[in-house]
Amino acid sequence: MKIAIGCDHGGLEHKNAIVAHLKERGFEVKDSGICENHSVDYPDIAVKVCADITSGECERGILVCGTGIGMSLAANKVKGIRAAAVSEHFSAKYTRLHNDSNVLCLGGRVIGIGTALELVDLFVDTEFEGGRHENRVNKVMAIEND
Repeated sequence: MKIAIGCDHGGLEHKNAIVAHLKERGFEVKDSGICENHSVDYPDIAVKVCADITSGECERGILVCGTGIGMSLAANKVKGIRAAAVSEHFSAKYTRLHNDSNVLCLGGRVIGIGTALELVDLFVDTEFEGGRHENRVNKVMAIEND
């Protein structure tokens, strides 16, 4: 699985740790930055990562900002993206299992790096359950076309 990742200045340390962790686990990672700690606008990074997913180059994405909320708001404006800001284990698992989320948004100022890595593992290791949830996801995605 190829995973796109990006962050703003509120998530640089977490992003770097996540990239290293994913590579250690054997994932291919496309890093859309930032690489130096300077202020950037999170929507610009979210759009880059989401484009990697909607183009088919990457299967899933991870975005990190201060809270995860800004990145999730920006990412969810991109057609075809289902982004979830999570900060605990249950949501990280069920956003994949029931919602087929393709972007995980984390808050570098909300959770520690250890927790972030655990949430990333749940996100990449959990497959969509389908079944009754598929109809619901399809209804959510249909909203984009209204």
